[in-house]
Amino acid sequence: MKRLLLLLFVVALLTGCAGLEAAKDAYDSLTESVFGKDNAEPPHALAEDFEPKMLVTVRWKEGIGDGSGGQNINLVPAVTEDSVLVADYKGLLESRNRLTGEKRWEVETELKLSSGPVLHKDKIILGTKDAEVAAFAVADGTLLWKSMVTSEVVALPAVANGIVAVRGSDGRITGLDEKDGTTLWTHERTAPPLAVRSKGGPAIAGTLVVDGFGGGKLLALRLKDGQTEWEAVVALAKGRSEIERLVDINATPVVKGDTLYVSGYQGGVAAVSQSDGEVQWRQEKLFSHSGLTGNKRSLFLSDASSDVWRLDMRNGNDMWKQNELHQRRLTPPVPVKDKLVVGDFEGYVHVLSQDDGSLLARVELDGSPIEATPVVFEDIVYVYTTGGNLAALSLE
Repeated sequence: MKRLLLLLFVVALLTGCAGLEAAKDAYDSLTESVFGKDNAEPPHALAEDFEPKMLVTVRWKEGIGDGSGGQNINLVPAVTEDSVLVADYKGLLESRNRLTGEKRWEVETELKLSSGPVLHKDKIILGTKDAEVAAFAVADGTLLWKSMVTSEVVALPAVANGIVAVRGSDGRITGLDEKDGTTLWTHERTAPPLAVRSKGGPAIAGTLVVDGFGGGKLLALRLKDGQTEWEAVVALAKGRSEIERLVDINATPVVKGDTLYVSGYQGGVAAVSQSDGEVQWRQEKLFSHSGLTGNKRSLFLSDASSDVWRLDMRNGNDMWKQNELHQRRLTPPVPVKDKLVVGDFEGYVHVLSQDDGSLLARVELDGSPIEATPVVFEDIVYVYTTGGNLAALSLE
C-alpha cells in the first residue's frame, strides 16, 4: 500500500505527459523505482533525550480559519511594522497585531485562495484556484480590484515598479497593473512533456522578472512589457527515462546583488549572472525544490531528503550538512540572527546553528505540517501551520 501511495503521489506531481510513449516511459521508470525496490525512507524520529541549548518562546498562537485544508497550495504569513496577515483556503483573510496576536480585522473574501498574501505598500495580493488575482487594502481588508489570469495561481506573485508579476500553474507569466489589476502583458512558454507542480514563482531583479521552468531553463523578461531579455540553460537532464531526465528549476530565485541563485527538481544549485544568464558556478550533488534562503555570504537549503545544507555563496562549496532531520519534509531554513529556523511535517519548529548546523532547540505547535516558509521580522519568527495556527516565536 505504501508503495502504491508513493507512486500515486509522484504521478500527482506531474502536470502532464506528451503522448503514450512518454506516459509509458514515466510509468516504467516509476514502477521500477517504486515497485521493484523499496527506496522509501522513513522520517527520522526526534531524539527523546534531546537537551535544548537555548530557549524558544511562543509569544502568542492563534487559530486562523482552516489553514490549507490539506491542499497543495501556498498560503504564507505576511508581516508589516505593526501587523501580520494570513489567509485560509476557504477565503478568510485576517490581520493580527504583530506583537500580541490580537485581531485587527477579518474579511470573508469568498474566494478559493491558493497563494499569498504578498504585501506591497498599502496592498495585499492573493491568488486563487479559479485563476484570479485579487488586491485588498492593508488597512481594513477592502477589496481594491480582482483580475483574471490564465490558470490557478499557486506561486506567490512578485510586485515592483507598479507591476504585479503572476505565474499560473500552466507556466504563463502575466504582468498586471498594480493600481487596478489591468492586464499589461502575458508571456507564454512551451511546457515540457513532464513538469513538477511547484510553489516556486517569479522574482523581480531590477528591471527583470526572472523565473525557472522545465528542462533546466531560466528565463528573464523585461518587467515593463514581458519581452524576453535572455534565456539560459542552467541544469542538464541526465538518465534514460523521462523521470530520470526530468529537470525543473522550480524554486523561487534568490536575488543577491547582480547574481541569481536558483535550484529545482534534479537541477542542482547554480549561481547565474543577472545581466546575461551566464552560469558562474554549479553545485550538482544536491537540489531543493522547496526554496533557497541566504545571508551576505551563505546559501541555506533543505534538500530533497530534508537534509539541511550551508553553501558558500562565492563558489557553491558545502560548508556543512545536517541530516538529523532526514525525510521530515522540511521548509526552507530561514536565518534569524546567527541561527536558522525550519518547520517539519509534524508541526515542530527546529532551531539550528548557522556555524555548524547543530540542533539547538525545538518547539511543537499543533501537530499539523508546517509547509509555509517561516517569516522573520525584527527577530520574531512567524509560523503558519497547515492546520490554521499562526504563531509568533522568540529565540532566547
